[in-house]
Amino acid sequence: MCGIVGIVGQTPVAPLIVDALKRLEYRGYDSAGVATIENGELARRRAEGKLVNLERRLKNEPLDGMIGIGHTRWATHGVPNETNAHPHFSNGVAIVHNGIIENFAELRQELKGDGYEFTSQTDTEVVAHLIARELARGVKPVEAAHVALKRLNGAFALAIMFASDDNLIVGARNGPPLAIGHGEGEMFLGSDAIALAPFTNSVTYLEDGDWAVVRRDEFQVYDIDGKPVERQRRQSVGSSYLVDKGNHRHFMEKEIHEQPEVISHTLAHYLDFTQGTSKPLDLPFNFADIDRLAFSACGTAYLAGLVGKYWFERHARLPVDIDVASEFRYREMPISKKSAAFFVSQSGETADTLASLRYCRKEGVPIGAIVNVRESTIARESDVTLPTLAGPEIGVASTKAFTCQLSVLAALTIRAASQRGTITADEEQALVRSLSETPRYAAQVLKLDKQIEKVARDLSHYKHVLYLGRDTSFPLAMEGALKLKEISYIHAEGYAAGELKHGPIALIDENMPVIVIAPHDRIFEKTVSNMQEVAARGGKIILITDRKGAAQATVDTMETIILPDVPEFIAPIIYALPIQMLAYFTAVFMGTDVDQPRNLAKSVTVE
Repeated sequence: MCGIVGIVGQTPVAPLIVDALKRLEYRGYDSAGVATIENGELARRRAEGKLVNLERRLKNEPLDGMIGIGHTRWATHGVPNETNAHPHFSNGVAIVHNGIIENFAELRQELKGDGYEFTSQTDTEVVAHLIARELARGVKPVEAAHVALKRLNGAFALAIMFASDDNLIVGARNGPPLAIGHGEGEMFLGSDAIALAPFTNSVTYLEDGDWAVVRRDEFQVYDIDGKPVERQRRQSVGSSYLVDKGNHRHFMEKEIHEQPEVISHTLAHYLDFTQGTSKPLDLPFNFADIDRLAFSACGTAYLAGLVGKYWFERHARLPVDIDVASEFRYREMPISKKSAAFFVSQSGETADTLASLRYCRKEGVPIGAIVNVRESTIARESDVTLPTLAGPEIGVASTKAFTCQLSVLAALTIRAASQRGTITADEEQALVRSLSETPRYAAQVLKLDKQIEKVARDLSHYKHVLYLGRDTSFPLAMEGALKLKEISYIHAEGYAAGELKHGPIALIDENMPVIVIAPHDRIFEKTVSNMQEVAARGGKIILITDRKGAAQATVDTMETIILPDVPEFIAPIIYALPIQMLAYFTAVFMGTDVDQPRNLAKSVTVE
């Protein structure tokens, strides 16, 4: 995950920026850079690889400016090299960026038509040129930044600096986090409080859609329409902890809100958004040469794998056997020599999953690990590691790790389908395009928090809850039930909606809320018929759907949560967020220990 630092200071800032960037190394990166203003001119130093390379460059070619911006880059658009490293310049504008500009190709063509030349492969450079074009038209720096921001689609955080003003950094947030740090005669910007901890413990967090004008002695935050807004100034504990809660009550809430950012970086690791293709992977096999996959995992990771089964079988026409690891390891499943196995784990240390991996190793099957900890045992014992770039997940109930696991599985599905010839080049581009939009849709869903909080308040009064879903929404129904029982201690079960008549319908009465996960897809009408069966028996329905689904549901609901209209392929990733939020807010109302629920551990390292 890219890291951003900006300082409007009173002494040379480049060494301070590098030190702050070191505190963001846990996010992962492949290049770094710093830019300052010296004598009315922009100057920068960039380097591929780790920060030590940038430090070496700065030692030989120091920067003396007292205002600057810095960046650690995780490559999304373009290979990791110095040319693509941030900051990017354009006619007196310097910019660093975290996230994805979805409409960069359209903007790039427009700017090329106006004579702007591009020196990098990044989506970021279009933002610098957009702002520079406004400056050339006579627009003042702050307004030029505002005009450019209104042209951008996607999830992003930005820090912008102008050669003409050595007392100004403009910051903006639409998805990925960005915080303002307050000093005495100096101000700071950072991707989180950790980066700013050496300088200040007084922090203002920007909210989605905010942009800010930051100077040495003052700052002002605006909404996207340019209207001033007030944001609370807080005391940060970033100096005490590696990861801090920011302006959230719990780590789980913070991690839910980090998902637009971490999903974007995970997807960018596996997909080439510029070309609309999957990236080559160092797999020990070609998907065209195997006839079956085996998946194994535990808990939430197992449910991610279950969604992956639907994707692989539908798009790549590749059969998938999946089992919870505690059963897989003892089932003695016969495995073909033309099979491959994937093991999914947040920690990479889950005992049953590791034992299942070792069973497949004895069978001579090529093994892939989908893990969040690259140095873990599962990663080390696999033939290939496919990282989920979620960053540290502190809350015991998995949230961002789950959606990053789904992101990896979606990207793998595209790679498999491409190699097996089950999708065309145009279909591959369409699937990649839909995944590139996922962070933006995720950010939109997070804005439903007030409605979901209201539903959770009502839900907290019940003792039992059913979740229903069909197709990929069936694993999500099980995941929703798992999340609710994990942290609120309310008994909950997830079922395939078509199974309702085969037993669970006996439980339906006025005291049984039924949460239905139903995007308007090709089987939506089937799910509606199940909702009618619930309604006929007095069950209270909470429907999670989109606008078309809400219009066609024809069933009275306790509440309808309307999500953005999204492509069917990415619906499981997007619909994961409201079920996480519903569980979180319910647990808050129940007064439970959200981050460390009773009897549970983050990593289960014993059988």
